[in-house]
Amino acid sequence: MGKGTLHGHEFSETDLVRRCAEGDIRSQELLYRRYFSFAMSICIRYTSDENEAMEIVNDSYMKVLDSLDGYDHSRPFKSWYGKILVNTAIDNYRKTLKSNEHISIDTITDAGEIDPEIEAELSVNDILALYSYLPANYKITFNLFEIEGYSHEEIGRMMGVTASTSRANLTRAKKMLRELYNRHIILVRKSHE
Repeated sequence: MGKGTLHGHEFSETDLVRRCAEGDIRSQELLYRRYFSFAMSICIRYTSDENEAMEIVNDSYMKVLDSLDGYDHSRPFKSWYGKILVNTAIDNYRKTLKSNEHISIDTITDAGEIDPEIEAELSVNDILALYSYLPANYKITFNLFEIEGYSHEEIGRMMGVTASTSRANLTRAKKMLRELYNRHIILVRKSHE
């Protein structure tokens, strides 16, 4: 193998995936590096810290290597890998379910009608910054529905709950986000007074 092939830039995605399936260690390292940022960006949204996200990335990549012989090359590798990452993150959540905190419904205030000004101010970055405070089941439901685009029926199957529980968890997550956001705005306003 020539020096230039070590960098992986010469290989198309298809060539790299084929070489990985053939057991080429250097290609497996290159594929891992090529998609590392993509993988971390997905996994970090399902975890409480970077170390846990890294474990999911590594577990997912091992699943990818074990499953390459069944990969349909007519589909984009990135979307196939993305599904493996999400499923591995959900599996990780299920394994640690007993240790995850669940918030009581009583602790969520009923927001009633949403103030349109607040709704408009709630940017994606605000939501992503605040949603790390959500209990794991709400965070994962929010992520799967709002970011990944899964239906409540799909989320229910993935998480072992009903579609109506998924809907309720999403509603509660949004209420909590609004409450967290309102608290944040109040603190910011008070700090400027």
